[in-house]
Amino acid sequence: MDPATVVGLLADPTRLKVVAALALGASTIKDVAEMAHLPPKDVALAARRLARGGLVHRDGAALELRTEQFGAIARAAAEAAPPPERLSDDAAEDAVLRAFVRRGRLVSIPAQLSKRRIVLEHIVRVFEPGVRYPEREVNALLAVWHADHAALRRYLVDEGLLSREAGEYWRTGGYVDV
Repeated sequence: MDPATVVGLLADPTRLKVVAALALGASTIKDVAEMAHLPPKDVALAARRLARGGLVHRDGAALELRTEQFGAIARAAAEAAPPPERLSDDAAEDAVLRAFVRRGRLVSIPAQLSKRRIVLEHIVRVFEPGVRYPEREVNALLAVWHADHAALRRYLVDEGLLSREAGEYWRTGGYVDV
């Protein structure tokens, strides 16, 4: 069974309530109906559909959630997923960046100096060498990465990756893609 089928089965609120009740220990149509506050007829219809989809084992009025199916489907989806895009050609840097960057956003600012430096060198690439940026624009560019743009700006300046003077910032460090 593919993940899209599972999502489709669970997209229906009644079927989702039936699965939740079974996961919480209900084992009959009557138990599920009481726990989920649903009419027994609706539970029976949902259970039949879930059984056809392979998520529930139904034996008369007895129901059992096939939890092993969820794990198998998740493993199959993970195996079929394309490998994540590398953020750096260096394996050690890539590992650090994967730990702190998700979907183009910084999930947290590393406390360890060496890891923070790797992350900052990655972020500073949004600034073009030789271009002067007003503080407002620096804040906007950094806010895309993390809500605490002031901390990022401060770290970039402290690490010598950005310089500032009279409210303007410019890139003074980090690797430059040629």
